[in-house]
Amino acid sequence: MTRPPSLPHSAIEDAYALALGCILVVLGLALLHAAGLVTGGIAGVALLLSYAVPLPSGVLFTLLNLPFFWLAWRAMGRRFTLRTALVGIGVAGLGTVTRYGLSIAYIDPAFAALAGGSVIGFGALALARHHAGIGGTGVVTLWLQQRRGWNAGRTQIAIDAVILLVSLVALPVERVAWSALSAAAISGILIAWHRPGRYTGY
Repeated sequence: MTRPPSLPHSAIEDAYALALGCILVVLGLALLHAAGLVTGGIAGVALLLSYAVPLPSGVLFTLLNLPFFWLAWRAMGRRFTLRTALVGIGVAGLGTVTRYGLSIAYIDPAFAALAGGSVIGFGALALARHHAGIGGTGVVTLWLQQRRGWNAGRTQIAIDAVILLVSLVALPVERVAWSALSAAAISGILIAWHRPGRYTGY
């Protein structure tokens, strides 16, 4: 059976995917923040800081990503870096709006971990499918998958483990345990659906 030829994404499809990716990432961060959780990657570091610094987690997320743009430019190229920078701006802007437009009175930590992590994971997947990233450690994992063939989800798990161990300094063990579940949910999405040969678009 002949496989159909790959078709490039149109500019409109790329723009829609980047916007949707930003929305999903911000929504996932909001769910985790409402439950007092963190997660892996730069998103987890941003959440951890947001409990001590009076800035939206989306803004902190973008600020923490700035040093990684150099790596993205060197390792992943101009197009990936520019799109990832646009994602950073989008996450910061939507994160600020969400802070005033969304109020969550109560959320169970188990639900927040699974739903929030999965939503962020699908946001990261949408971005990766359209040659962009959520920045930070995501840039590192995508680069390692492209250059070394390392699965992005499994590499992210290793990085997340380090971040979660550090968060024990500031958060109770129970919250860190739920946070680990959220990180696993994010990585699970990438492990299951971000594999070479699984996708014909580019």
